[in-house]
Amino acid sequence: MVADDAVMQLLVLGSTGSIGLSTLDVAARHPDRYRVLGLAAHSNIGRLRDQCLRFSPRYAAVADPAAADELRRQLAADGCPTEVLGGDDAARELAALDEVDCVVAGIVGAAGLRPTLAAAEQGKRILLANKEVLVMAGALFMEAVRRSGALLMPIDSEHNAIFQCLPDDFATRGLAGAGVRRVLLTASGGPFREAPLERLPEVTPEEACAHPNWSMGRKISLDSATMMNKGLELIEACLLFDAVPEQVDVVLHPQSIVHSMVEYVDGSVLAQLGNPDMRTPIAHALAWPERTTAGVGPLDLVKIGRLDFEAPDLRRYPCLGLAYDALRVGGTACAALNAANEIAVAEFLARRIRFTDIARVVGRVLERLSSQPVRSLDDVLAADQLARNDARSAVRALTAA
Repeated sequence: MVADDAVMQLLVLGSTGSIGLSTLDVAARHPDRYRVLGLAAHSNIGRLRDQCLRFSPRYAAVADPAAADELRRQLAADGCPTEVLGGDDAARELAALDEVDCVVAGIVGAAGLRPTLAAAEQGKRILLANKEVLVMAGALFMEAVRRSGALLMPIDSEHNAIFQCLPDDFATRGLAGAGVRRVLLTASGGPFREAPLERLPEVTPEEACAHPNWSMGRKISLDSATMMNKGLELIEACLLFDAVPEQVDVVLHPQSIVHSMVEYVDGSVLAQLGNPDMRTPIAHALAWPERTTAGVGPLDLVKIGRLDFEAPDLRRYPCLGLAYDALRVGGTACAALNAANEIAVAEFLARRIRFTDIARVVGRVLERLSSQPVRSLDDVLAADQLARNDARSAVRALTAA
């Protein structure tokens, strides 16, 4: 772990995405505290090149080998000394380096699993935004964290809010021992919270990706529209805070000002509030147990005027119900849920299936699932591949009908 008076050496996985951009913005505000040692992206070398020229990291990793070659050529022409690693394993190699103090896990999807698990095995401070790491391999990942002594800091706004509302010793006492009755995960409800149900089959990818409050990538924005995003966060919350599904409730809160709440047995409810800006949880997790500025404006509750809450309708959000089902089944069911959703989302974005078909594809995969215990990463990856194949078959069946 980096000393209190030392500069923290950062590796940002998914540096060209929304989490990466927010992280780099916070880090740039505190050059005396944070140094960007490494950046990792899939193939967006235009943005990655700009980041290398600005932050001069020692390393850059690009999953696409051809893109890595092109970035290497461009940086050499720029006179930038950043060493470029290419291939699927490049990010994992960087995450395991001794000189890395903190790994920001901002890669979306299953691609973030191996490098984030490597960071856990090496005992790093991990700022976790990649839901799929816990959804796919939660037990393996949390065991690696415990074994190595890694510091796991959630930076999803909801889980970071829960972390801030819990007592410092909740991990050793457990939720019940800490007097917690339940955790309330808030959700905006996405762009179709009030849309007529009969209109949902006709919505376009552009409409589905237009989140009303947050600026995020297309995959996460679409998952927010279906509320699969909240389903994945439900699974994540149970693993992060050692909770059972009955201890976690989802509440719609369209203003996205209350990021989550913790209810205690004495009737107290603690909530974390703030403007919908990912720089707040990122700055909290980077500086913890201290606080630092993030570039986020003050919250004006008078201007906001009202805070609304309502229960989610599972007819509108069937993906949330599927996530509860997978969590209760356990084993490889959560990995299958995630994999099927990734395939269905990609098919919808490519306009090959309808918005409402996303839940149908995931549901059909879970119906055919024979959940298995998770004993190793190979079990997770095998379940992931099987579910992807089943999802593609379900898509073919839908499009052929």
